Parts: sequence; structure tokens; C-alpha cells
Amino acid sequence: MIAFDTNVIVRLLVQDDPSQAAEAERLLRGAADAGETVFLSGPVLCEIVWVLRSQYKASRAEIASALESLLHNSLFDFDDRALSQSALDAYRRTRADFADFLIGFKARAQGARTTYSFDGGLVGEAGFTVLT
Repeated sequence: MIAFDTNVIVRLLVQDDPSQAAEAERLLRGAADAGETVFLSGPVLCEIVWVLRSQYKASRAEIASALESLLHNSLFDFDDRALSQSALDAYRRTRADFADFLIGFKARAQGARTTYSFDGGLVGEAGFTVLT
């Protein structure tokens, strides 16, 4: 297994720098040819959302589609694919951030009964307590 940082994945997704995108694709093909997977950590997924939103002005739907394509690609491995998918599903149906859901769902998986937040987008979401 190898791992990619956020900027390598962003090059693959947005193709805005042809030489860097080609290098990222070469690495991905090389891993596939060697029978390896590429690890994408939770922080990388959160940074992808932030970069696509803040730097590329991508819509929530475009961001969700990009994450979905990664989560459903067997060349990529995640610390918890199912939990990341759950966070993506929640992101799609609410106005809260993907990172907030990933944080809360990981906390719950570790035994936390709630995750406290000031993010009003989480009001009414199971496993979260929104502070005012």
C-alpha cells in the first residue's frame, strides 16, 4: 500500500495542472499494476472537501460526487470506508460539513455518547449536541 496526500488527489480530481495530474495518474496506475492500494486518510478526505469548496468553488453536489467516486474505487483504501460513506451520506442530506460528520461518527465508533459542537447545521442529528 502507498498513500496520497490531499494535493495528489486534487490533481486527479480537477486536472488543473497537466504535469502534476499525469504524475498522479502514473502513481495510481503503478500501484494498480503492482496490486497495491492507495490509502486516503480521514484528514485527506476532509481536506479534499475544503480545497474543492474554498479553492475551486465546487458545489456540495460536485464535492459529494467526487468523494463518492473515491469511496467506490477499489484502488483506494480508507481507515473506515463504511464510516466515511456514512459521513458522506449525512453531508448530502444536511447543510453541515463532511468533516463534522466524520469527526462525530469516528467519536461514536470509539464509544463517545455524543460530540459537542457549535455548528448549527448539526441540530437534530443523532450523536451530536449543539451548543448555543
